[in-house]
Amino acid sequence: MTNERQGDLVARDRAHLWHPYTQHATEAAPLPVASASGSILRLEDGREVIDAISSWWATLHGHGHPQLVAAMRNQVETLDHVLFAGTTHEPAVALAEGLLEVVPAGLTRVFYSDNGSTAVEVALKMVRQTWCHSGEPQRRIFLCLDGAYHGDTFGSMAVGDPDPFFLPFEPMLFEARRVPAQAEAIHQALEELGDRCAGVIFEPLVQGAAGMQMQTVAFVQELREQCDRFGIPLIADEVMTGFGRTGSLFACGKAEISPDILCLAKGLTGGSFPLSATLTSERFFNAFLSEDRTRAFFHGHTFTANPIGCAVGLASLEVCRREDTPGRLENIGSTIHASLARGLANNPRVENLRRMGGIAAMDLVPPGGMERGYLSSLQPALRAAALERGVLLRPLGNVLYALPPASTTVDQCERIAEVMIELVALCDEKA
Repeated sequence: MTNERQGDLVARDRAHLWHPYTQHATEAAPLPVASASGSILRLEDGREVIDAISSWWATLHGHGHPQLVAAMRNQVETLDHVLFAGTTHEPAVALAEGLLEVVPAGLTRVFYSDNGSTAVEVALKMVRQTWCHSGEPQRRIFLCLDGAYHGDTFGSMAVGDPDPFFLPFEPMLFEARRVPAQAEAIHQALEELGDRCAGVIFEPLVQGAAGMQMQTVAFVQELREQCDRFGIPLIADEVMTGFGRTGSLFACGKAEISPDILCLAKGLTGGSFPLSATLTSERFFNAFLSEDRTRAFFHGHTFTANPIGCAVGLASLEVCRREDTPGRLENIGSTIHASLARGLANNPRVENLRRMGGIAAMDLVPPGGMERGYLSSLQPALRAAALERGVLLRPLGNVLYALPPASTTVDQCERIAEVMIELVALCDEKA
């Protein structure tokens, strides 16, 4: 495409579109992406960019994986869509069976929806209504962690940290208790809440939007033990960490615990189709069984269990097994982290260089008194500099991280790390 045509595309975009998490008054022109394959995005002007963040942590195996494309094509020719209230179909059943074979023990039921936020909404509503059915309606306060992000719908916002994303909505959100990711703080909050506590929700091992904050396995295990001690359900939001991102198929599996409810999305379809799932133990399903129709779970979406999405999800799960996606991501993360550790040793601009599976992250000390946090003005400068160097990064404020798909080659890993090191040097130039 000519530069004139490319500019026309951007102009048309700016005339009509409203992008997510974007301040349009200051945002740079959007990237005109023409195609993608593997770990590469191809722009309309012919440039190639390494997708080092898996297109918002979703693209799992790489863009355009042939098995996922084939599954999508075959399914759309057979059954494109049917409502899931009162019907069923092979892709939905087969994917549920496949998931229940590989998730932590104790999960027996699958409820489909369309994205991570709604997977969390479903979990919260299931827990709340189960308590009401069991005669404990006073249990309505969920315990969550400081910095938590569980989505953008009202229930998921309520159990997230409102600052900086949701402050205008805070007066409209139901009550939740946020505590630091510390066993003592959690125990104290559970004792204070007593029989008002409905459950605990957390992102196991890695809190993504909080700045890739990482937990220990011991912390996750302690959280499971606390929930058992107080008799409340544990909801694991593995929308980002699921399907190998932590080096194991699931973060809960890596920590050797089973949640009572597991929320999945993003990598569920390899990042190629909008689909999510909320997996529960039989306890929650049984709580809704009744001759009284008002006790049903009144939640659903037009595209619940869409056959195309389920077929792609099943294909993605098969690829995870055949290609050892968790192992590949572990090696990718290790390669990037090792290069960063060599190139940034004793660098005063870098704090807390860390890794979990395929995720490598660091905190940058901003130059010249520049602010930290998600809204740090360091972010757009780093993002633009990375694009100039052929790598798509989207820092979380002053937190620089990489989370590429499993298709990323060793050379691409080294290039990602090289660019991240150059971005640290750029901070020194701005000082």
